[in-house]
Amino acid sequence: MTDHAVVGHDDWVAARTALLAREKSFTRARDELTRERQELPWEAVEQEYVFAGPGGRESLADLFDGRSQLIVYHFMFAPEDEAGCPHCSWWADNFDRNVVHLAAHDTTVVAISRAPVDKLEAYRKRMGWGFHWVSSGGNDFNVDFGVAFLAPEERESSTYNYGSQPPQLADREGVSVFLRDGDAVFHTYSAYARGIDLLNSGYNFIDLTPVGRDEEGRSPKYWIRRCDEYGT
Repeated sequence: MTDHAVVGHDDWVAARTALLAREKSFTRARDELTRERQELPWEAVEQEYVFAGPGGRESLADLFDGRSQLIVYHFMFAPEDEAGCPHCSWWADNFDRNVVHLAAHDTTVVAISRAPVDKLEAYRKRMGWGFHWVSSGGNDFNVDFGVAFLAPEERESSTYNYGSQPPQLADREGVSVFLRDGDAVFHTYSAYARGIDLLNSGYNFIDLTPVGRDEEGRSPKYWIRRCDEYGT
């Protein structure tokens, strides 16, 4: 870091002002992208998915909890695992406290994983989270929404994130959005891999720093631990 440019205040303000113009352009471009995302066509969800929740069986429609919009975080937690993915856990740390605010905006947030619900509940309590978490272990939800590639040979022939990369693992991360209109449920959006970065405010803070993510030549999120594992 010692070879980084160091300038006087006036030069620093000039450089910062020039960057501000680019930031404003990026903000306008992001607003336009958001508008285009909201104008995507919808697809009807015809499959009757039934999940295992802490209180019993729940349909996809039940997960809306009386609201019209549903955001599902596809949390990597395979049935054989004893703990959830540490990276997904970081994302959950970020969205957990927003659940109450989004509920006030007619939007429910839930997490869905293939692990049995007793494991999900134990891990949720360990992490101190309050969001609703259900198991898709008894249905094809994760496969149908592009985050489960169960057979090793499937991973050789399957694609993840709309064909942009091989899945590599049996479970992958993502987010899917649904809308309910009466008895009809529609799938409106899904994003995977880097597409869910915006859900992680921690990364947004890191992107403000001079060192940034510092992941070039390293595994992404190489430094992340579960929140109760730092210092152990």
